[in-house]
Formats: sequence, C-alpha cells, structure tokens
Amino acid sequence: MPSLKDVKAKIGGVKKTRQITKAMNMVAASRLRGAQLRSDAFRPYADKFSEVLASLAARAGDDVSPLFVPRNEVKTVNVVLCTSDRGLCGGFNANLIEMAEDFAAEKEDAGIGVKFTNFGKKGRDWARKNGFERVEEHLGVIGTRFPYTVAADAGQKLIDGFLDGRWDEVWVIYSRFVSVAKQPATLRQVLPVPPIEAAEEEKADAGEFLAEHLCEPSVEALMAELLPMSVYIQVYRALLETSTAEHAARMQAMDNATKACNDMLDELTLAYNKARQAAITKELMDIVGGAEALKG
Repeated sequence: MPSLKDVKAKIGGVKKTRQITKAMNMVAASRLRGAQLRSDAFRPYADKFSEVLASLAARAGDDVSPLFVPRNEVKTVNVVLCTSDRGLCGGFNANLIEMAEDFAAEKEDAGIGVKFTNFGKKGRDWARKNGFERVEEHLGVIGTRFPYTVAADAGQKLIDGFLDGRWDEVWVIYSRFVSVAKQPATLRQVLPVPPIEAAEEEKADAGEFLAEHLCEPSVEALMAELLPMSVYIQVYRALLETSTAEHAARMQAMDNATKACNDMLDELTLAYNKARQAAITKELMDIVGGAEALKG
C-alpha cells in the first residue's frame, strides 16, 4: 500500500491538472462562441452564392470556363489538408489525417501523384514525415480569427496550378462542424468545379422554388468572375468550419479530462483514507503491544 505522503502528492498533482483542464475548457468554450458566430454568419452567403452560380451555370454550359472541364487523364492531385496547430483536442486531427492517408493511398494505388497544401502544423508534420510533396503550408491560421484574404490567396494559387497543369484535381479535407459532440472529417472536390446542375435537379425534385437570375453583363462574363470566387469561398468555408470544430473538439476533450481528474481524485481520496486508517491502526497496535509488554 502506498504511503500517505505519496498519495497526498498524487492528489495535489491531479488537482493542479484539473485546474489546467478546466481553464482550457473555458477558453475553448469562449473561442468556440466567436468561431461559431463567424461560421454561421458566412454560411448563408456561401449557400446563396452557390445558388446563383448554379442558376448561371445551367444557362452557360460547362464550356464557359476551363475550371469546369475535367482532365482526360489525372496524373497529380493537390489535397488541401486542414488541421490544427496544437493538440489536446481528442481525435480531431487523427480523423482528418486518417482520411488524408486513405485518400492518398487510394490515389497512389491508381498511379496518381499526391501533393499537399497544408493548413495547420499537425497535418504539415504528418505529410513531411510520410514523404509527401508539400506545395505550400499555412501555420497559425486555423483556431484564430483570420481574414478572407488568406483563403483568397491560397485559392488563387490552387487555380493557377490547375490551369498551368501542375495538378489535375484539387480536393479539400476539413472538419465539418455539426455540434459540439460531432465534427466529422469531410472530403470535397474543389477543382475542376463539380457539376452544379445536379444540385439544382435535387432542389427541383424536392419541389423547391428555383429562381432565375437576371444578369448584366453576359453570363459568360459573370462566370469568369464568379468561378474563381467560388473556389475562394469553398476554401474559406472549410477553414471556418475546421476552426470551429477544433474549438469544439478541444472543449469536449478538456471536459472529459476534467471528469477523469474528478474520478481519479475520488479513487486517490479513498486510497488516502485507507492508508491513513492503516497507519492509525498500526499505531494503536503498537501502543497496545507496548502496554501489554509493560504488564508482563
């Protein structure tokens, strides 16, 4: 049985750990609120933008822009991997990296090269450790309040590489925020722009109203401006969703850690009481033994 001193030291250590996890939980909860407000505010804009783009694309056709046209042969893909810079957020990064690993293995088995554009230190370290070519890395973005220009600059480089033939497809892997307890890893194609008419057909089948947008100047001129913006918006939305999901995952992880500390404190307190009772019993036995010896 451990000594009273050892158990008391462990109790003190667990209490300090509980203070840290509780403080980190409160910080994550505060940051989650701000990140969730920004994500919720941007979501209607992104949805409306997709609706307008789908309406124009239905009239313009796929040949209006090279960003619509898929390559006859896919040789290289660029994967935008969004992870956090720090740990202590449960399986948040592990789920994203697992999806990236499975996707890269699938492409490599098909003879397709894989490159990575990394947002976050955890994904960057994984890609570097496994020998993947890293096109670009952005650290210190996710988990903070970042501007739209970060996604616009990254999106423009993705478009330039696609048009130059450096890669034939662009995919993004990010964590989609559903709730505090659920942030599934999500894989989405960015370039070439997936067919937008399918989404319109789904709305029509559901009986939703499909607005016909009047545009000035021509549809072709507008599509030339809107298609690059759609890439920027997808990247920005993925970063916002991942940032919100990171804070939610860290808050949940720190809450679980605090509960685990409470359970450990209960067990250590019980062990401390047992050790204290054993010490008292031993002292009483020594006193009684000494008294009996004096009587003899």
